[in-house]
Amino acid sequence: MGRFTDWLFGTPEVRTQPAIQPPAYQADHVTTGDATSLSAVYRASQIIAVGIKQLSVKTYRGDEEVTAPNWVRRPNIKLSRSAFLEQTTYSLVLNGNAYWFVSRDNQSRVTNLEVLNPNDVQIESDDWGNVLSYSYKGSKYAPSEIQHLSIGRMPGHAKGQGPIQKAQTELRGAVDLQDYAGNWFKDAGVPTGILKSDQVLNAEQASAYKEQWTESQGAKRGVAVLGNGLSYQGVYLSPTEAQFIENQQFSVTQIARLFGIPARLMLAVVEGGATTYTNMESEEISFMRYTLANYVIEIEDALSLLLAGRTEAKFNIDALLRPDTLTRYQAHKLGIEAGFLTVDEVRAIENRAPIEKETNE
Repeated sequence: MGRFTDWLFGTPEVRTQPAIQPPAYQADHVTTGDATSLSAVYRASQIIAVGIKQLSVKTYRGDEEVTAPNWVRRPNIKLSRSAFLEQTTYSLVLNGNAYWFVSRDNQSRVTNLEVLNPNDVQIESDDWGNVLSYSYKGSKYAPSEIQHLSIGRMPGHAKGQGPIQKAQTELRGAVDLQDYAGNWFKDAGVPTGILKSDQVLNAEQASAYKEQWTESQGAKRGVAVLGNGLSYQGVYLSPTEAQFIENQQFSVTQIARLFGIPARLMLAVVEGGATTYTNMESEEISFMRYTLANYVIEIEDALSLLLAGRTEAKFNIDALLRPDTLTRYQAHKLGIEAGFLTVDEVRAIENRAPIEKETNE
């Protein structure tokens, strides 16, 4: 994630209600930094962020589309719209919370939104979980100055919880497995090979032969000469043993389930699963409906709360649900033959000019 992990993991996580002494971190606590060291977590968060950042936003008053304010088309003047959405989504996925600092003009109209590092935001709340104020890098802000987005809300809690905060036990197991696999050859005491002799060796002879062999296998490797009945047998582990492939594959599947990502998008193999066009399409619709929708709706609602009157912000999700070319053309053909679509209506769906206009040009 590059600049986003640097931006997101700069400081330790903060606790709500500073008047109450927070519990000390446990030794097995998995931080967002620990979690994203797992390639599967990185991949899962990236998939969700990429899915959100490619969406365009439109504004509606009732069923009628209206011109969106400049700040909706580009919420932050220093960032592209996609970068703003990417920062917001990563915050929600990895922290469970995202915070926008809202700038307004002298008429209280929104002019700019800035995504704050969620790990640097402190919340002061009452016993009911109602936010009294936000603090960010030494400055205190009223709730009206901060637009707070969250997922995994629980009654009585001011902050939400994302997959990482909710599934500490599973992620600790995955992190431990990764660390164990990485340290196997370095710390597990497994020798690289065995010198064997058909003769009885005392401790002094064994030590001398070991030292001689080690020196002969230094930086400049050459032909090894063994005498006195010695032979060498290397110690090797099979790829499955060395990489803990089966256990790591199981961890990837667990993480895919935790984040709500189809295993296929995680490049994970599911035993007994056959990939067909039908189940791929079904997976993508389910991913949109039950995973991305969680983030889409939260961001839509946050934008709508900042819009005047009854105006609402809606993402255009057609691009994500858009079928392949052949399927679309077959559906268009059926629509034209049935009489409820015209050729020009189909051309408009495909972002092409009407036939008459195109011919004149």
